[in-house]
Amino acid sequence: MHITLVLLRVFRTISSSLITSESPEVLRSHHKKKRGCMILDQFRLDGQVALVTGGNRGLGFGIATALAEAGADIVSIQRSGDVSLLQERVQHAGRRLLPLTLDLADESAAEKALAATIAQFGRVDILVNNAGIQRRSPASDFPPEDWDAILTVNLRSVFLFCQVIGRAMLPQGRGKIINIASLLSFQGGITVPAYTASKHAVVGLTRALCNEWAGRGINVNAIAPGYMDTDLNVALRADPERNRTISERIPAGRWGTPADMGGAAVFLASSASDYVHGQIVVVDGGWMAR
Repeated sequence: MHITLVLLRVFRTISSSLITSESPEVLRSHHKKKRGCMILDQFRLDGQVALVTGGNRGLGFGIATALAEAGADIVSIQRSGDVSLLQERVQHAGRRLLPLTLDLADESAAEKALAATIAQFGRVDILVNNAGIQRRSPASDFPPEDWDAILTVNLRSVFLFCQVIGRAMLPQGRGKIINIASLLSFQGGITVPAYTASKHAVVGLTRALCNEWAGRGINVNAIAPGYMDTDLNVALRADPERNRTISERIPAGRWGTPADMGGAAVFLASSASDYVHGQIVVVDGGWMAR
C-alpha cells in the first residue's frame, strides 16, 4: 500500500511537470509576437522598413515591389538607373520609397545607406542583399580585374551590408537579412568562375551569420534563384543553343521572372519565418530536382 502511494505521488508529480511545461502561459510566452494573429497576418510587413540593393531593376525590383505590397517602406540602392517605375509601384501599394544612388564597390556604401535610412525612417527591419554583377570568360583567360570586381560587389559588399545593418538590428532584438545566392551556389557553371566562387561564398556567409545571430533575434537566410529572365542573363538568352538546353531542363517549362521571387522574399522577411535560420530557399522552377 505504501509503495502504491509513493508511485502515485511520483506519477502525479511527473504529470504536473509535463502539464506545466506546456501550459497556456508558457505557450503564450513562446509565441507572444504571434498571439492573436491569423496565419496570413504573419506575412504582413506593415510599418517595417526594407533596404534592397539593386531594387530598381531585375530581381531586386520584383522583391522590392512584393515587400511594399506586403506593407513595408522601401529603401532602394542602385548605382544608376531610373527608379520611376519602382516609385510608381511602391506608391500604388501605399508605401514610401527612398532611392539612394551608391556604388557598392565603395567601402563606405553600407554606412551611407544606413545613415540615410535612419534619417528618413528611423529604423531598418529588413535587408535584402540582391545586387550583383557578372563577367564571362574561360577560366584560363579570366581577367584578374574582373575577378576582383565581381568578388567586391557580390561578396565583400554583401558582408559589409550584413555587418553594418546587422549592428543596427541587434539592439532591436529583431531583424531579417536575406542574401541572394544562386544555382551556382551549388554548381560550377561554365565560364563564370568568379561569379560561382562569390555565390558559393554567399551561402557560407549566410550560415556563419546565422550561427552568430539566430539567438539574438536576427534571421539570416538566402534565396537561390534559378535561371531568371533578367539583364544578368541576356547573353544566355541570346545564345540559341544555351537558351534551348537550359529551357529543356527546367521542369516548369520556362525561365523565371522577377515576380517569381516575391513570395519567398515576403516569407523570409516576415514573422512567418521567425524559426527559419540559415536556410537557402531555391526558386528555380524545379531545376535542382533534375
